[in-house]
Amino acid sequence: MKLLRYGPAGQERPGLLDASGTLRDLSAMIPDLTPATLTPATLDRLRALSPQDLPAVTVQPRLGPCVGQVGKFVCIGLNYRHHADETGAAYPEEPILFMKATSAIIGPNDDVLLPPGSTKSDWEVELGVVIGRLAKRVSEADALSHIAGYCVVNDLSEREYQLERGGTWDKGKGCDTFGPIGPWLVTTDDVPDPQALGLWLDVDGVRRQTGHTGDMIFSVAQIVSYVSRFMSLQPGDIISTGTPHGVALGMTPPPYLRPGQVMHLGIDGLGEQRQTCRADI
Repeated sequence: MKLLRYGPAGQERPGLLDASGTLRDLSAMIPDLTPATLTPATLDRLRALSPQDLPAVTVQPRLGPCVGQVGKFVCIGLNYRHHADETGAAYPEEPILFMKATSAIIGPNDDVLLPPGSTKSDWEVELGVVIGRLAKRVSEADALSHIAGYCVVNDLSEREYQLERGGTWDKGKGCDTFGPIGPWLVTTDDVPDPQALGLWLDVDGVRRQTGHTGDMIFSVAQIVSYVSRFMSLQPGDIISTGTPHGVALGMTPPPYLRPGQVMHLGIDGLGEQRQTCRADI
């Protein structure tokens, strides 16, 4: 299933994209796509519906973040071999964890606001993992059963804040609008192998990133198991699993984002995003 949220910011309604690409309203079935409705039982009930019996949305609405009321936004750093190579970093022996502020979350096509004075804002297309049931010290073999689905994430990063201002990476990762998610939450039955997905990102029509989740140093199952050792993962939590090579930071000179530029990105089977960069005044 392709589940989504649509409507004005803060007033999103739940929806489903059927096999023909028609948006169907789910408001009569669930109040929203949130931790309370991402349980296996609720998803099974939604799978049993006949999409043609649901109301069609005939206008082209704004798409909101594909999950609401996210509790934790956990990210993995340097998790693609070619990305570690381009930054000159050694491959990590264990996953690098950091947190992204949930206030960074926006819809997949909302404007990205570059912070005042920012000169080193960067893009990062990533596979997002959405937790569907409690994961606490789970085994790698059992980890995938705790996932509700997957989505596209743009893990935007202000590199000066991240790398030159001391402390952890979080201050360069959590800026408002630096976490577009969606357009859809694609349930696990439609993603048989999360390590078999292509990723890409363009800036102003120029291909900057082309990658494959098979290049991950740590697989999705390893990541979920590992993170669950240090914190319980709750339904609705998102893990962003790292980015492939092709970020501005790895180029000479780095073509960091500027107001007016457009990012277009996607993952096989998970949909596409498009954001215009604006100055946050």
